[in-house]
Amino acid sequence: MGDNGVDDNSTVKPTSSEPDEKFEKSSIDHNIPTTANLQLLRKKGSRLFSGIIGLNVMLLSCVLVSSAAFGDIAVIEREVLSLLCVLMGLTACWMIVYLTWTARKKNYRNLKDSHAGPIWLRMGLASFGACSFVMVVLKICKSVNLISCESPIKIVHPVFQGVFLVIQTYFLWVYSKDCVQVQMNFTRFGLMLTLITNLSIWIAAVTDELLHQTPSEGGHRLVKAAPSGCSCDSAVCKSFETGYWYLYPFNIEYSLFASALSYVMWKNVGRTLDNDSHSSHHSVRLPRLFVGVILGVGVFIAGLVIFIIYEIEISSETKEQVLKMFYIFHIVAFALMSLACVAGSIIFRFEERDADSHKNPTRSLDVGLLIIAALGKFIIQYFSVIAVIATAAKELRDVLNLVYSILMIVQLTVQNIFIIEGIHRQAAHDEHEDHDNAVEHNGRPEIYVNTVATDSQDNHLGAEHGHEVDANPHSSSRRTRKNWNRRIVKELSLFLLFSNIIFWIIPAFGARPKFDNDRELNFYGNTMWTSIVNIGLPFGIFYRMHAVASLFEVYVLS
Repeated sequence: MGDNGVDDNSTVKPTSSEPDEKFEKSSIDHNIPTTANLQLLRKKGSRLFSGIIGLNVMLLSCVLVSSAAFGDIAVIEREVLSLLCVLMGLTACWMIVYLTWTARKKNYRNLKDSHAGPIWLRMGLASFGACSFVMVVLKICKSVNLISCESPIKIVHPVFQGVFLVIQTYFLWVYSKDCVQVQMNFTRFGLMLTLITNLSIWIAAVTDELLHQTPSEGGHRLVKAAPSGCSCDSAVCKSFETGYWYLYPFNIEYSLFASALSYVMWKNVGRTLDNDSHSSHHSVRLPRLFVGVILGVGVFIAGLVIFIIYEIEISSETKEQVLKMFYIFHIVAFALMSLACVAGSIIFRFEERDADSHKNPTRSLDVGLLIIAALGKFIIQYFSVIAVIATAAKELRDVLNLVYSILMIVQLTVQNIFIIEGIHRQAAHDEHEDHDNAVEHNGRPEIYVNTVATDSQDNHLGAEHGHEVDANPHSSSRRTRKNWNRRIVKELSLFLLFSNIIFWIIPAFGARPKFDNDRELNFYGNTMWTSIVNIGLPFGIFYRMHAVASLFEVYVLS
């Protein structure tokens, strides 16, 4: 007993001096930098430095692009394309170095963030990348047709862009989950360069597309008038030009998808993951009821028909009827979508499912992008509401425009609530799985959670343990209610997903009711209203496609 007994007692029994010892220990830990603290400081410093450099390059790109779009100096356009070529070239070189370096490191093994780069996001990136590559080919074909008078940089730029698309798509598809632990400074600067390059391409593409769709006295116009003697006169050249303009929205979305994946990789550099970071393994199953799919496809087809009619008839004498039809469809669709979001949020409120509180850069980015992107639509709709109310407009078209704007604000708000609540929930699973799948690992009990439990499994277990189910009917009814809640959320998610796709297509491919309805133009003036729409519309278009990806994640988690 002797010394051992004294040591044991002094260790186990708390004494009055214990708070002072804790205070001294915390003071020592706070004042003396440990290895972990130094690593954290270096990590924050590296992020800050790479972020400041990226911000400066981003501002330079914004100034050059805006100058090329609205200035009269022809050389600025060449400088914009030259800057984009330099950025794409440097980024492609860094990706090649990264790919070569990881290939040589036979024993090199990165930590993986299971939440980053989900398969549906990477498939979207690859699909938009394929369409962007076709757009690049059409651009090259048009430039080759005009090679006698076209500037050389307009031929070189799409070639650079095509090579960059191929390398970047492969890089993000393979390495988007990496949490790099070596050469972290080099990797952070490379990923920041990738992020800024994609955002610069996005700004240039959005500016081109918006000014191409902005009405002027002569109808729709391009960013700049073609040089004298250098315009598409042949039918082949015009078909190339028309083709790549129709593919512009895919290139815009590709740049944003690549930016999002690059940002998550940048945040994950140097990140160490705990066991819980790998605990969510999701799989995709086909829906059982198909109600959400049927309603969503119905909205999609109706919207597609109305969009085609709108594009054909908006310049004809039936413009007034076309606008009314356009507004009525959106009002009905927004009302249904709002009700679906409210129903889903109510289910989440009463659902017995814990929130997922683990650190997740991908989810944080999704929430931030949803809120920021929705601001673009909010700005346009609030300006529209003020214009209609201030002018005391009483025509049916103006009333429909007012209801359309208010319902869009409501729909975006409740949809954001539904999505944010959905992606912050832990993956759905049955209670019995928490016990059946418990295993021992390193002396500690761990639970493997199968996030998608089939009803056949439930029925099988119920048949095996029928006496337990009969003994506790309340537990059986609660499990049935949870399964129905899960199915309803899945159906609502699919309905909203298909609806958001058509509401991305309509503005992305040229429908501009805010220009065709002259109420706002007359109230604010052409310059101010054009600026408002051109600033807010890109964010609104991006919101719909980002909402599609987020709704698919809600579907999988449910």
